[in-house]
Amino acid sequence: MKKPELLSPAGNMEALKAAIHNGADAVYISGKDFGARHFANNFTEEELIEAINYAHIYDVKIYVTANTIIYENEIEDFIAYIKFLYLNGVDAIIMQDIGMISLIRKLIPELEIHASTQTNNCNDEVLKLYKKLGVTRVVLARELSLKQINNLETDIEKEVFIHGALCICYSGCCLFSSLNGGRSGNRGKCAGPCRLPYTLIKNGKPLKTNGNYLLSPKELNTSKRINEILDSNIQSLKIEGRMKSPEYVGLVTKMYRELIDNQKTTQTEKDLKSLFNREFTEGHLFKQTEEKLMNIKSPNHIGNKIGQVQHITTKIKIKLTDDLSQNDGIRFKESKKGLIVNKLYNEKGLLINNARKGQIVYIDNKINLNSLDTVLKTTDFNLIEHLKQYNKKQMPVNFNVIAKENQNLQITLTDNTYTITKTGNKIQKSLTTPITKENIVKQLSKLGNTPFIINNINIKMDNNVFISLKELNEIRRSLIQNLIEEKTKVNRQLPNITIAKNKNKNHKDTNINVFVKTENQLKTVLNKVNKIYTDDFNLYLKYKNNNVFFRLDRTNTKLENLKNENLLLTELGSINKYSKNNNCISDYFLNIVNTSSINFLENNNIKQITISPELTPNQIKDIAKTNNNIEIIVYGTLELMVMNHCIIKMNDSCPNCKNNKYYLKNKQNELFPIITKNCKTHIMHHEKINLLNNIKELKELGINNFRLELFDEDENQILNILNKIKE
Repeated sequence: MKKPELLSPAGNMEALKAAIHNGADAVYISGKDFGARHFANNFTEEELIEAINYAHIYDVKIYVTANTIIYENEIEDFIAYIKFLYLNGVDAIIMQDIGMISLIRKLIPELEIHASTQTNNCNDEVLKLYKKLGVTRVVLARELSLKQINNLETDIEKEVFIHGALCICYSGCCLFSSLNGGRSGNRGKCAGPCRLPYTLIKNGKPLKTNGNYLLSPKELNTSKRINEILDSNIQSLKIEGRMKSPEYVGLVTKMYRELIDNQKTTQTEKDLKSLFNREFTEGHLFKQTEEKLMNIKSPNHIGNKIGQVQHITTKIKIKLTDDLSQNDGIRFKESKKGLIVNKLYNEKGLLINNARKGQIVYIDNKINLNSLDTVLKTTDFNLIEHLKQYNKKQMPVNFNVIAKENQNLQITLTDNTYTITKTGNKIQKSLTTPITKENIVKQLSKLGNTPFIINNINIKMDNNVFISLKELNEIRRSLIQNLIEEKTKVNRQLPNITIAKNKNKNHKDTNINVFVKTENQLKTVLNKVNKIYTDDFNLYLKYKNNNVFFRLDRTNTKLENLKNENLLLTELGSINKYSKNNNCISDYFLNIVNTSSINFLENNNIKQITISPELTPNQIKDIAKTNNNIEIIVYGTLELMVMNHCIIKMNDSCPNCKNNKYYLKNKQNELFPIITKNCKTHIMHHEKINLLNNIKELKELGINNFRLELFDEDENQILNILNKIKE
């Protein structure tokens, strides 16, 4: 059985080298723009070229993330960037935006594209869609279990995360940071609202919980279940961590390299915890319960417990339960204060470099600690220094030497992919000191700081011949340089393909459409609006002849057979499954922000396309002028995130979600409604968006379809809203 690819992250050149030399088969990185980790160091264009060449010398692939949504005014720059990457030998691009995926597939058909986990890949139908597009790999949603992944039948490469930080929301389904903080997760600028404290409110009253970080998951760590993963149908195992240090990348890569190669790993859980942990979980991949998935007590790096404070004056007295060294970083658990141990004292008050488990030590109280706190080591100085000193990977090469009298010296170098031959001077009979095979082997083996190591040297030579050692050295250096040039050479040309621009649209009548939560809401708007949407299938069946549409779940792993229905589609798998045999509209969950995405959906029989609520009026104008069939949400409560576990079940008894109202309250006392459905948690926005006063302006921009997203509005409120629209 072929081993899966080990795919490691890198936020800079140091991390890239650590990944390569510790055993990565491929590394994923990002340029300064269009990547979903905007706040990582990332790579300049010069550094991207350097990274691609460096990796290719070691037969390691480079994938570049361009996995954000792309606004209309960015498309030309985005295309130019992808062309730059293609011409410089990138092995694949990881992308989110469906419009850009379909466009780049047309412009550069030879470029390998991987569909990012940001595209919310939960079912076989989305895999089929990408396969038809020519995408070669899909990064699956972290919420899928190993069993569900093994049941996916589409013949396309599958990639999963096996280690690192988890998004608690289905990736690509989160508007929390964008609508509540102005920094879009779909643009790589997530502010991390899931790592903030919240109070759980039940029927207006705070509910006591075991921690305040109710949306904060643990770190994924599947190392103990690696054999089950290796037995699956997964082709690539991905480590999260483009924001992590080179030492972290190196250690985690080495651990999984050893495990994949069926070796006993030399990396310990203690070392893992020292570098970064929020406690560990095996994630949805192995169906972890809420308690095993979440760490609601702390969103930060915990490290390892190493002692307890015994006494405090101007110095802090600590009884150690593990080793401590000068320059280690420590944090006091309850007070959440931390420091670097610049000076470490023994019981006699003498300065020491390190201390062992069981000893009493003192450190200066630089942080005004005043409680007998638990001590955590969050930075292990000695471990980090050790991890910086890794052995560089060396690529095996073979030399073949033919040295026959009166014939030119011939030396061939091969790495089993490339073969290069150099011809030297004519071989003469030696008059005094004939060269030996040992001499030749010695000179050709002097590979020094090159990326190569000798595997075999085969020599066919006459006796008593002379070859200059200088000539051997020159040929060796020239062959090695030529091999590096071959391994980094790019022979790519851009095809001469142009894409027709969109024509200006024709005017259409204005339509008002409404999403309803209840039958009373539906009855209130019935015959007063153009279309009605509901996610209640029974309600849909009862009223579907009145231009009512059924909104599908956007996290479905299995899609039922539906035909001749009115459907509001929420993810790409349902586009593939239903658009040919049903009357289909696409929802705002698809993050549509450019004309290429609109064109893709229209080409897939989508009659009306709801654009992203993240767009500004100017961005809306860019796409509205050429598209008749777009819809914008002008009023209502939007969904911020959906999670594949029940926050109520974790913090209250099940099934209390049925008959009680729950909210998350943040430090600003904003209340975010919680809805649970099929044991999944949906977090709604704390405020209603309201663009009702902007409808005239939006009509002037070219918008014809306006939507209301009702939540808890009663009949009078709904009628007032409709009257305001008519005004």
